Amino acid sequence: MRASAARQLAFAALAGALVSTGAAAPPSPPPESAPAKVPVAVGYGGAVASVDADASAAGIAVLRAGGNAVDAAVATAAALGVTEPYSAGIGGGGYLVYYDAASHRVQTIDGRETAPATATETLFQENGAPIPFEEGQTSGRSVGVPGTPATWKTALDAWGTRPLSQLLRPAEKLARDGFTVDATFRAQTEANQGRFKDFPDTRELFLPGGQLPVVGSTFKNPDLAATYAELARKGTGALYRGPIADDIVKAVRQPPVDPAATRKVRSGDLTAADLRAYGTKRQAPTRVEYRGLDVYSMAPSSSGGTTVGEALNILERTDLSKLSEAQYLHRFIEASRISFADRGRWVGDPAAQSVPTRELLSQRYADSRGCLITPDKALTSPLAPGDPRHPAPCGGTGQAAPTTYEGENTTHLTVADRWGNVVSYTLTIESTGGSAITVPGRGFLLNNELTDFSFAPAAPGVPDPNLPGPGKRPRSSMSPTIVLDHGRPVLAVGSPGGATIITTVLQTLLGHLDRGLPLVDAIKAPRASQRNQTTTELEPALWNSPLRAELEGLGQAFRQNPEIGAATGVQRLPDGRWLAAAETTRRGGGSAMVVHPQGRP
Repeated sequence: MRASAARQLAFAALAGALVSTGAAAPPSPPPESAPAKVPVAVGYGGAVASVDADASAAGIAVLRAGGNAVDAAVATAAALGVTEPYSAGIGGGGYLVYYDAASHRVQTIDGRETAPATATETLFQENGAPIPFEEGQTSGRSVGVPGTPATWKTALDAWGTRPLSQLLRPAEKLARDGFTVDATFRAQTEANQGRFKDFPDTRELFLPGGQLPVVGSTFKNPDLAATYAELARKGTGALYRGPIADDIVKAVRQPPVDPAATRKVRSGDLTAADLRAYGTKRQAPTRVEYRGLDVYSMAPSSSGGTTVGEALNILERTDLSKLSEAQYLHRFIEASRISFADRGRWVGDPAAQSVPTRELLSQRYADSRGCLITPDKALTSPLAPGDPRHPAPCGGTGQAAPTTYEGENTTHLTVADRWGNVVSYTLTIESTGGSAITVPGRGFLLNNELTDFSFAPAAPGVPDPNLPGPGKRPRSSMSPTIVLDHGRPVLAVGSPGGATIITTVLQTLLGHLDRGLPLVDAIKAPRASQRNQTTTELEPALWNSPLRAELEGLGQAFRQNPEIGAATGVQRLPDGRWLAAAETTRRGGGSAMVVHPQGRP
């Protein structure tokens, strides 16, 4: 657990900022001893769930001082940029889904990173062949224009009630005064030690003295604190034009690698014009009806909403609550396999090619694909996609293509406020540690998001909508989701995990809505992830379960994954209270908090 002292500093900093501008002060001072990192909390006045207690505390402080869910989401995300710098930060991007209680509408922001204007389909190819993923990952070539700061501005301009300058202060103070290193932070640093040591600025920040950070020590990032202070003074535009932007461009075009390093680090082609041209997209969410509820998520450029939605439509024809555990998992695996086959063929950046979003989410198409599932035999992967424009019963079209690799780290936060507004927000720098390039003097890592593009077509001769292109957004799997019942929020959920995000969100929804698990137990449940691959990933609890043999008897094949995803969620209870839920153990456990745990305010 991170230090309670740092968390109290975050509370105090935001409270002071709000008071200084005439806003209402929190109803009571922060407790002498901040709450422990717990995976579930219930109460009134709003809720925050994230992977980190310092970040959740920053969001709760905003809610206590009268801010709304969007304000709290930005403060939480900024704090995650300090305490979860290998997963998120202002060098990355993401997707935000917002439910507005006054209008009962769900709206979204696409804050995905974009490729340089010079990018072509061969961005990650040399001599006619794809370069190794690891060489693309740790390079300037992998860096897309960051979208996170612009996402904050778009959200606050549209729905926020507090200025960014206030909301950044807790994160700024946390970066300056430090947080306590936990085992997860140390382990993630260790996993990147070989990359980090080759970049002097990254090494100095994350490997001080050439050593791994010690669990229990205080980690400070004064450069990031100064960067946050500059954004607070000048606005997020300071990242897209001016000295910060110039520093980003230089780091991409001339990666600051140690001359003594043997690593081949390619430069990128990002320009100041690419940064100036960046813009988020306000767009309609995806929507499917499931068991009488409305499930909203992210439309392309993310594949999350279409792929989760198609799988839900496929499964709706079956009463999952009455199936055995093995049959339930079998159906979940097969629906995932089918929807991933269609994702790979049809989903990319809609600004660059036509994406049949409406057709992919039609019940007619789901029924035409769902009839491939039988209770006694598994399908085989790679499975051929269907054609959502011309559904054929139990049919496929064209050649099957495997799912390409996608990095597995990101972070997710969910927030609700006293008025009933809800935010589900997934943000990322792609791989754990991103590109490994820290912008010199700025304290943040740059993303390696462009590696989410296919380096080459997934299969020869098969159309691939996710090849690089000028200004293009790479396909994502981020699936921030909000579920409504007759226009009122039921729950919101999301997860990190690369392409496993889709199956984690899907499995969490099914566990809660169909299998009757409390939300925290649906998050805790052992996970499987099938992504149109020859084998399905299983966490150890399923790998070591008799269920594995039962499923193998149906033709399912498996490989083990020690940990899949790290979900968070919020739920509106029938009595008006909010429930916040997070992981119990994955990634060190998450942090769920509510404004008033002891009854009504």
